[in-house]
Formats: sequence, structure tokens, C-alpha cells
Amino acid sequence: MNSFFAIDWGQIFKPDTSPLEIFIRGTIVYLALFAMLRLVLRRESGSVGMSDLLVLVLIADAAQNAMAGNYNSLPDGLLLVATIIFWSFALDWLGYHVTFMRRFVYPPPLLLVNNGKLNRRNMRKELITEEELMSQVRQQGIEDISDVQRACIEGDGQISIVKKEKGADAQKKDARSFI
Repeated sequence: MNSFFAIDWGQIFKPDTSPLEIFIRGTIVYLALFAMLRLVLRRESGSVGMSDLLVLVLIADAAQNAMAGNYNSLPDGLLLVATIIFWSFALDWLGYHVTFMRRFVYPPPLLLVNNGKLNRRNMRKELITEEELMSQVRQQGIEDISDVQRACIEGDGQISIVKKEKGADAQKKDARSFI
């Protein structure tokens, strides 16, 4: 019964790995995964932002390791979680404040349809089939691709669709553009 209540408090709270090593390992893993995922198809991230998904997975893994005893102390696991949160914030901050980082952190939309014509090169780049794109178009209540003004895959993986204007509204808009 004594062994059931025996807790080695020193092992729980005394770091057994260098804090600098934990920070460096966490930094390398986070930045490497972020870069690799940014190069992968953007549609894979779905409606959750890629960096959000990455943070959740890495935090869950780091916290699980700390709780399960893969680290011998809580501070090791907590420092790794703090490192992951730091880099998540740092990349968001850089993407907002530093122009050249913005395109990497927040990729621009990629044109899939322009004035009713498929951009097959961009579709091939994102591995989006015509059937997948048409499914998204139909979900917007559009039957024919020729009725689509523009369709883009956004940085978060969603496909946005702008329908062509028809009838009097479109004629008014065209008339205003010549004035």
C-alpha cells in the first residue's frame, strides 16, 4: 500500500533535459512542419487554418508526452508547449507585420475558374478534379461552369465562388464602367 502513494516529487518537478535543448527541438519541429505543410496542397487543411491544426496536434502530443511520463518532469513538457505557442504567435505576428512573410504565412488565393473557363494548370497544381470543382459549384446553386465569374481556392483550403451577374443588373454595371 505504501508504494501506491509513493510519489517522487523531485522527478515530477525537476527538469531532466536542458531547457535550451527543449526550446531548440520544439522550434525545429514546429518550423519544419509548418514549412512542409505550407508546400503541401492547401486544400488539405480544410476549414481549420493549417497553423491552428499544427499547433493543436503538436501541443496535444507534447502535453501527452509530459503527462504520460515520456518526459520525467512537467517543466519539460510545459516548456515544449510554450515553445510551440511562441512560434505560432511569432509566425502570425510576422505574417501581419512583415510583408515578405505574409505570402508564406497566409498564401494568396489561387484562381481555378476565370470568366467561366477552367484554369487547369492551377487545378492540376492543387490536384482538384473537374468533378470536385463542379461539386463545389453546384453547392453554390450554379449548374454550369460558364455561369461562374471567378472561383478561387483560398489560403485556408476553401473554394470561393463568384457567380456571373446576368440581366439588367449586369448591363447597369457594364454601363457604369464606361462612364
